Amino acid sequence: MTRPSLAQPAAPPGLSERLLLGNEAIGRALVEAGVSLAASYPGTPASEILAAVVAAAHETGAEVHAEWSINEKVAFETALANSMCGRRSAVAMKQVGLNVAADPFFRAAYLGVTGGFLVVAADDPGPHSSQTEQDSRLLALAAQVPVLDPMDPREAREMVHLGLQLSERYELPVMLRPTTRVCHARQNVPLGEVRPLERPARFVRDPGRWAATPVFVRELHWRLHDKLTALAGEAQWAPEFLPGEGGRPEKCIVASGAAAAHALDMLAELGAAGQVDFYRVRMPFPLPRPWVEQVLGTYREILVLEEPGPVMELQLGAGRVRGRQSGQVPGFGELTPEVLGRVLAGFLGMAAPEVPAPAAGGVRPTLCPGCGHRGVFYALRETFPQGIFPSDIGCYTLGINLGAVDTCHCMGAGISQAAGFYHAYAAGGDFPPIVATIGDSTFYHAGIPALINAVFHRARFILVILDNQTTAMTGHQPTPALGVTAQGRPATPVALPELVRACGVKFLREVEAYNLPEVKDILLEADRFCRSSEGGVAVLIARHPCLLTPEGRRQPRHRVRVTEGCVGCRHCLEAFECRGLRWEEAEGRAAIDPVTCVGCGVCVHVCPAGAIEAEAGG
Repeated sequence: MTRPSLAQPAAPPGLSERLLLGNEAIGRALVEAGVSLAASYPGTPASEILAAVVAAAHETGAEVHAEWSINEKVAFETALANSMCGRRSAVAMKQVGLNVAADPFFRAAYLGVTGGFLVVAADDPGPHSSQTEQDSRLLALAAQVPVLDPMDPREAREMVHLGLQLSERYELPVMLRPTTRVCHARQNVPLGEVRPLERPARFVRDPGRWAATPVFVRELHWRLHDKLTALAGEAQWAPEFLPGEGGRPEKCIVASGAAAAHALDMLAELGAAGQVDFYRVRMPFPLPRPWVEQVLGTYREILVLEEPGPVMELQLGAGRVRGRQSGQVPGFGELTPEVLGRVLAGFLGMAAPEVPAPAAGGVRPTLCPGCGHRGVFYALRETFPQGIFPSDIGCYTLGINLGAVDTCHCMGAGISQAAGFYHAYAAGGDFPPIVATIGDSTFYHAGIPALINAVFHRARFILVILDNQTTAMTGHQPTPALGVTAQGRPATPVALPELVRACGVKFLREVEAYNLPEVKDILLEADRFCRSSEGGVAVLIARHPCLLTPEGRRQPRHRVRVTEGCVGCRHCLEAFECRGLRWEEAEGRAAIDPVTCVGCGVCVHVCPAGAIEAEAGG
C-alpha cells in the first residue's frame, strides 16, 4: 500500500541499506552524526538504543563514550556536560524515565547547550510495558523544548541528524520522541558515513548562564521564547501538505508520528485516499503560528490524530478542532489501525470498517522456570501470610502472581512505601510483617536514597534485594556490581553489601535464592530483629543469576520427578506457579514438563506431601 508523497529518499550513492529496528536506526544515526557521548538507563521501548550505539561504534571504529548510567537523571546530566564542552551528546530513556530526569530537562531548556544535545524519550502508548501511558511531548511543551515525532525507523534516523543540527543552530536541547511502534518496527534504513567531528572539549566559563541565579533566569527565559519563535518559522519544519481532490474542502486531517502512518494506510483501506486535505506534522511543538492561523481560517472541521496526548490539539485550540479533547478521538489509548478506521469513517461520514473480534487471551505472564525470584516470593507468602508486600519495577513485579506483591508504584517506591506502612501501623502500636522487594538494578537506580531515609527515620521492615546480577527485564544490561561497562570495558565494581551497610543498615544477610529453607529462616530472624529493642530495617540479599545469562545457564541441574506420593492437591501448580510443572488430567496428579523444566530443584521444598524428588546430575 503506497502512502502519497511520503516516500523516503534512497540511500546515498555508494552506501547500503540495512533492515534495522527503529532503536537500531536511532543508535546508528547517533554515531554517524558525530555524537561523542551517549548515556541511557534501560527501559522498554528505548532499551536497544544504547546497545545499537555501542555496536555501531565498534563496527565503524568511531570514538564514542557510551554508558548505562545509574538512572536517567544522572544520564541526562552527564550528557549535558559533554554538550556544554561543545561536543555532540545524546541521552535515551523511556517516558517514565523522563520523569526521573525532569529536573535537569526543564533547566537545560533555559540554559541551552553548545554542542548538539538530543533527548530521545521513547513513549509507550497502550501502554504495552509501562506503569503509565504518558506523553513526553507534554513535558516538552511545558519545558519549552522542541520535539520531533518520527513515523517510522527511516524517519527516526533522519531526525537524529536534523535534530542535532537544530540543537546546535538554536543552542537548545531537542527531543526525539519515537513510540513503541517506531522503536520496535523494522525497516530498510540507509547507512550513512561516520563523520567524526574534530571538536576538542572546550568549556567556556559563563556563570551567568551555566550557574544562572534567578536574576539571570528571567532573561534566559525571554531568549528561550525568541528561539522557539524563530525555530517554529523554519520552512523545512512546516507541516507537510498532502492536498485532497477537493471533494471535502471544509475538512482536513492533521496527524503526526505513527498515527500519521496508520491514518494514511486506513484512508486507503476505506477507499478515501486523497479525498481530504492531510497535514503530516514532523515537529508537533512548536507549531508555526502562521500555519495554525491558516488552518483555522480555512477549514470548518479539523481532525487531529496524535498519541497519546493532545499536544497539537492544545496549540490549535478548541472550537472546530476534533480530537482527544473533543471526544471524536478516544481520550486515551493507542491509535491502532482498528481505532483509526472508526475515527476516520466517522469524520468522513462513511461506514465504519468491520473489526474482527479480538483473539482470546493467552496464558498470563509469569516468572521464568528456574527464576531465583520465584522461591523467594513463595517463601515470603508462606512465612508471613498476613504480611504487607510493597514491591518495585522489574520482572519481579510478577511476584503478584504468587501473592507476594501488594504495591508497585515507580522505581524505588517499594522501600519508601514500606517505611510509610510501618509508620502508619506504628502509630497504633503493633505492626504486621512488612517486606519490600526490589531488584538489584532498581536498587542502584532509586533504592539507595529511600533506604537511607527509612534507616534514618527508624522504620522497621524487611527489605529483600533480589539480585540476579543483571537488568533482566530490559535485555540484561550490566549493573554496577558486575564491573563491566556498556562497551564491555573493565570498570570499578560497586558491591551491594557495602552500599547497604553504608546506608546505616545493622542487619544484613546474604543467601542463595534457591535455598528455600534458609530463606525462610533468615526472614524469621529478620522479623525478630525488626521487633527487637535495637531493631530497624533488616536487609536480605537473595542471589541467583538470571537463567537467561551465561552465568545462569551454567547452573547445576537436577533430575526432578514427581513420585507416586502426589495427592493431587495442586499446591505446586497454584502456589508456586512454575511452568516446569504441569497437570496430568488423566492421572489426576502433577508432573514435570521435560521441555520447560530447568532442573533447579526448588520445587522439592514446595510439595506438602514430599512427593517431588531431585538428584544432581540431570
